[in-house]
Amino acid sequence: MTEGRELRLGVGDLLQRPGTRRHVERELPVEALEVSGSVIDAGTVASLDLTVESTADPGTLTLTGTVTARWHGTCRRCLDPIEGELESDVHEVFSRVPLDDEVWPIEGDEIDLGAAARESLLLALPLAPLCSETCRGPAPDDFPAQPSDDAHPEAEPDGAPSRLADPRWAALDELRFDD
Repeated sequence: MTEGRELRLGVGDLLQRPGTRRHVERELPVEALEVSGSVIDAGTVASLDLTVESTADPGTLTLTGTVTARWHGTCRRCLDPIEGELESDVHEVFSRVPLDDEVWPIEGDEIDLGAAARESLLLALPLAPLCSETCRGPAPDDFPAQPSDDAHPEAEPDGAPSRLADPRWAALDELRFDD
């Protein structure tokens, strides 16, 4: 996200009193994030609306809330540009002694909100975005998803139905693998 301490949050007071919580709202510029054809541009401002809560387990905090940011990409069917606002739910655990990769570290008396927000946004980016659920592709009349009624195979002279050939693959029809 950004460099410096602006993404770090002091949590010493929360660690001293189990069951206490703090609401945090921040707007932070993010570094470029990309998954497949979906992108959050560098410098995009992400809005964090989070709650940090201490748990009964000493030295452990939970982070819940949402992170939102603008994204853009390419529709997987029609290849038109699309954009939108991504809202990602955050459910993270921070610990002074993280036992596995699923738990974020508490460093001193601070947690890094930026790293958790960045991961949440990255995981929420659509892998294969659609401009709409009804998108039929770039030219549905020229390339229908279903064969039209007049595209029935004609019978060959020997009675076997012929295959419908896609002209783009016509060169492969002449390929033979005879020994």
